Amino acid sequence: MTEGELILILGGARSGKSRHAEALAAQAGRRVLYVATAEAGDDEMRARITAHRARRPPEWETLEAPLDVGAALLAHPTAARADAILLDCLTLLVSNAILAGGEGTPEPEADAAWQRVQAEIEALLAAHRRLPGRFIIVSNEVGMGLVPPYPVGRTYRDCLGRANQVLARAADRVILMIAGLPMELKAAPPA
Repeated sequence: MTEGELILILGGARSGKSRHAEALAAQAGRRVLYVATAEAGDDEMRARITAHRARRPPEWETLEAPLDVGAALLAHPTAARADAILLDCLTLLVSNAILAGGEGTPEPEADAAWQRVQAEIEALLAAHRRLPGRFIIVSNEVGMGLVPPYPVGRTYRDCLGRANQVLARAADRVILMIAGLPMELKAAPPA
């Protein structure tokens, strides 16, 4: 099976990442599988999830997978027929993987947290290699701000930064969103 194009879209909060990813998914075709990693833990997150759902075309299918995304994709009955798979977002997947290790992650457990995140990334890339459609991953760029003042925040920032680097190396295209404007950091080689 031939793998499709892998696109990583990075940016800060409210930079337009999701909207741009949705536009790229729509360009790939009508059969889009939207992979949601968020969980509605409070009213604000429920409102955000509702807003994202309302923006998506009704024919798009949704797979809710806060963890084990690679396995969930490979087990999903229509993933292999999707024109595009849009994962929104890696930021929450990394958080979910870190928190899956227990309450908080003090500094000595940073290696264990990275191992859980790395396993998620490897499984995600393995699924990409087996699925033919365009694969779009949305993630936050959190390395440009202040150093978090608490250990779990630093562990999170470091794990997400490392995950973004792994995906950027594997990606055909990497796009950085700033103020709603896409900046191509890595372009696909000409066909």
